[in-house]
Order: sequence, then structure tokens, then C-alpha cells
Amino acid sequence: MATVLELDNLQITYHSAAGAARAVDGVSFRIEDGEYLGLVGESGCGKSTIAKAILGILPTNGAISGGAMRYQGRDLLGLTSGELRQVRWRDIALVPQSAMNGFDPVYTVEQQLDEAIRAHASMPRAERQKRIHELFAMVGLESSRLKDYPHQFSGGMRQRAMIAMAMVLDPTLVVADEPTTGLDVIVQDQILARIKEIHAKLNKTMLLITHDMAVVAENCDKIVVMYAGKVMEYGANAVFQQPYHPYTMGLCSAFPDLHEEDRPLISIPGSPPGLLSPPSGCRFAQRCPFSTERCVAESPALLEIEAGHFAACHYPERAAEFRQLARDPSVWLRMEVAIQTA
Repeated sequence: MATVLELDNLQITYHSAAGAARAVDGVSFRIEDGEYLGLVGESGCGKSTIAKAILGILPTNGAISGGAMRYQGRDLLGLTSGELRQVRWRDIALVPQSAMNGFDPVYTVEQQLDEAIRAHASMPRAERQKRIHELFAMVGLESSRLKDYPHQFSGGMRQRAMIAMAMVLDPTLVVADEPTTGLDVIVQDQILARIKEIHAKLNKTMLLITHDMAVVAENCDKIVVMYAGKVMEYGANAVFQQPYHPYTMGLCSAFPDLHEEDRPLISIPGSPPGLLSPPSGCRFAQRCPFSTERCVAESPALLEIEAGHFAACHYPERAAEFRQLARDPSVWLRMEVAIQTA
């Protein structure tokens, strides 16, 4: 299976008056052709920064400070701004967080879809119109709404239209960055189902960025769990079924399970470390109930524990013991007391 996107020790730094913050610190993963990969983690962990880096749309105070990023073997970091513009939409497309901000309010939705095609492809008007109508049908919108302006659409309709915009040039890779932000749960489910349907029917390679573990577990083939700019765990669904990192264990124990209705939910105490001066050891050590002096002093490497299953923990051999303990809220409550008195 061919590799569509590969990140190798990627580092991204934001510069501000307060100093330099390494928002993404040595992240490595790959997405194979036709895969649906979920990138999950708390707000501020670097998920959306990675999406912006892939599209080449980092803010002016952000810069890639190390590592490599390749699309179908082609070095994205070595492309000129003109070459990168050709890659966007045609090869790699984005479904952004806020669909309202993704559309120009003074042009109809049809005009904007048509402009995206004309900017990247030589296509007769009749063929462009046919493509646009097909896309609207694919995302479940009536073609009669094409003449409307973005403000005339509901939030869910705008997000469907943005999915159509992302698919307008039939890209190989679609990056969906928190695509259901601000939508109610019913509409969220409809949007995610539409994205999953596109993945299945068109065999598109997908990268879904979200903070919702349940969304990733339900939709994705592979999962990358990030925390404070680093990858904690990476693999297939075994990441949730049999996690090796305490952070993943905590996230799994924080979500309800239909098969265990009486199981108490846990809450991970504390907050992620500041990235202006991150800790030298494991980024999760200060919130982990199983951390040791080694965890505080030494950053664990991301190692393959089982075939295709990677974790950055010093104690993978104790994972079964940790999983059992992590289901007990009192284990995390004791950690909260330790954090408050530290």
C-alpha cells in the first residue's frame, strides 16, 4: 500500500513576545492510500497546527523548525509558495472548523465552488456546472440552493457545502479539522456520516482532527493520540481496546461505555504543561498516577510495542496493570491531591 502522507520528526514553533513555543515536537506518523486516520487530543496539543502545516497555511508567527513532511514521497517543505498553491485543493483539501469563515459572504456558494475549479483546472463551463451539481447531491444538498449566499445556509448546510468545496477537484487527501465545531449533536452525526460515506465510496485518504475519542473510535482505521505537542500512542483500534499509554487509558476511562453502564467515569486532574518551557521528561508525568522519577527526568521514545502499535511510555510491560487501575476514579483523585499539594 502506497504512503500518501508521512510526517517524520516534525517540529513546529510559534514565536511570540513571551518566547518560542514548540507546538509540535517531534511528531511522526504516516497515512496509507485509502486510510482514515484520526488525530485526537486535548485543545492546544498541536492537532490543528499540524493541519495548517500540511496545507502550508501556518500563521506568520509559526514556522516548521525541523523534521520532514512528504506527500506521495514529495517533500512539501521544499515547495515554493506557487507549487504549494497547486497542491492545495487539487491534491490536498481542507474541511475547516468554521464553515462560515471558509466562505466569502458576498459571493454565492455556486460562484465560490466554480472559482475553485477555474483556479486549478481547465474545464468548460458546462462541465464545471455538472461537477458542482454532482457535489451538492453527494453531500445531500438541493441544487436549487446553489444560488444562495453562505448566510442563507444553516450551520449544517454550510459545513456540507464546505465538504463539497473540499471535494471539488477530486483530491487524494482530505483533511477535516474539527469539522463539527459549533453544530448540535444531530447535525454533527450527519456531517461525520457524510464524510465517512465519501471515504468509503470514493476510497479517499482522510485525516480527521478532533478532541472527541468516540468520533475517532467509530470512524477511523488508525488513531494518533497527541498530548502537549507529542504523540503518546499510535496504531489501529487496539489503541482504544488495549492502550499502552496512561494518557490514552485516562481518555478511554473518561468516556461512557454502553456495555458497562455502571462503570464510573474518571476525570484526568490538572492541565497540560506550558510549551514555552516544557518539562524535560514525559509531558504527561505531572498528571499521570503511575509516573516515577524516571518519567519526570527522561522523555520516553515512541516505540513499537506490538505490530503497528506504538506508545511513548517507559513501562509498557505494566500496561495490563495500569489499565485496570486507570478505571478506578480514586486512583486519579489521589493524583489530584498530589498536584494540589505539590
